[in-house]
Amino acid sequence: MRVWSAYTPKFNNVKKPFMEFDQSEENQEVTVSKFESMLKTNSVFFFDSNEFENIIHYYLESGKIALAKKAIKLGLSQHPASLNLKLFQVEILIFENKLNEADRLLTPLFEIEPNNEELYIQKANIYSKKDQHEKAIDVFKSAIKISDDCADLYSLIGMEYLFLDQFQEAKENFIKCIELDVEDYSALYNIIYCFDFLDDTNGAIEYLNSYLDKNPYCEVAWHQLGKQYTESKELIKAITAFDFAIISDDTFIGAYLEKAKVLEKLKRFEEAIENYKITIAIEDSNPYALIKIGYCFERLGNEELALQHYYLAVEEDPALDKGWMRITKFFNSKKDYLKALFYINKAIDIDPESASYWRLYSTINERLNKLEEAERGYKKTLELGDNELNTWLSRGDILIKLGEDEAAKFNFVQALEYHPKSEELEFRLSGVCLKLNNMEAGYAHLLTGLHINSEHVFILEELFPEVYNRKAVLQLIENFKNTYK
Repeated sequence: MRVWSAYTPKFNNVKKPFMEFDQSEENQEVTVSKFESMLKTNSVFFFDSNEFENIIHYYLESGKIALAKKAIKLGLSQHPASLNLKLFQVEILIFENKLNEADRLLTPLFEIEPNNEELYIQKANIYSKKDQHEKAIDVFKSAIKISDDCADLYSLIGMEYLFLDQFQEAKENFIKCIELDVEDYSALYNIIYCFDFLDDTNGAIEYLNSYLDKNPYCEVAWHQLGKQYTESKELIKAITAFDFAIISDDTFIGAYLEKAKVLEKLKRFEEAIENYKITIAIEDSNPYALIKIGYCFERLGNEELALQHYYLAVEEDPALDKGWMRITKFFNSKKDYLKALFYINKAIDIDPESASYWRLYSTINERLNKLEEAERGYKKTLELGDNELNTWLSRGDILIKLGEDEAAKFNFVQALEYHPKSEELEFRLSGVCLKLNNMEAGYAHLLTGLHINSEHVFILEELFPEVYNRKAVLQLIENFKNTYK
């Protein structure tokens, strides 16, 4: 009998089956070699249908779709009545999005074996790929009625409900899968995913504890429980859960990493370092852990070891932008802005689409009095979707310093679309408009700013003293204060 799975490592664009083959790895290699020899020499060798199935499976698992198709074609020429070979043909067509053709080949197979659950699964796959997920669910439910092993079917139904964003129904079906197969960890992960999406941390904790009562040595469940406790800020319980995950599997890197993160939150930096070091010992190379060790040393005041680990991280992985960022922030905190600028450029070269990197780039350039570069950085930050008020304000203030009053005005007007009740923007717009002799707009923005927060009128005084000290401006401010005492 074939055993079905939702996905496979290589051939993962289609919910495809895999078979439990009797052939040893060595025998499979011999069979594949014999098949490939036949192709090269244009000879015709006979293979039984099971051998063809093994060959096809091997190629699908290896991502060699063209060779799989050749094997199917030759297999059907020698075994035209083989249902399994025809099913492989259907799978390929589904994978290639030739859904109508797949459906045409599949339909007559129901007349041959109407109680073959694999036919139902492929039919559901076709509906799923057509985004007809309700129909796919109905077909999977029909398969359940004739199946002796429904675990995978419940998991497949759960996936269809995920496609529909029906997380409660998805969760219920993944739970049914787990009840039948406690070691289906992909289903377990999906259950927790549903709980997370439903914002039900307590429900996830309750479910995982119930699961662990029956399966106390499941490192995956302990790890997930630890993450849920972390989310609910029950940090001591989280550490305990991660410890049990480690007891169940002392090579479980994820448990050590998550435990270390929690220890950081608790400011137990020495213990955090120990756990990060264990991950390095297990994995041999872990630049992320090196960064975290560096950060812990920095928090402990050991700047030399901190910087040493940051450099080790980028030495192991020069494309690790977060490593360059840690070095940048280190030198920025030391007010060594030239070095900070050097390293932030390295981070930006790796990830030029990071708004936070450009924002820090601008801050550093501003401290170096490189105003043109700072303005360019803030502009890029905004283009990348960072619409924080401070970003708009910083860019506008630099434009004013550069004498680009019209550009500053346009910047502040744009900012008002995102921050319509900001006195900081209104007072700046008042100043720049009055400076440009746009009196009506200037006074209007001044009054709006005063209505929002009159105590912040000092913004106008600090940025535009020549405007603030105009008699008309001072009189307007005075009149407002007298009116709204």
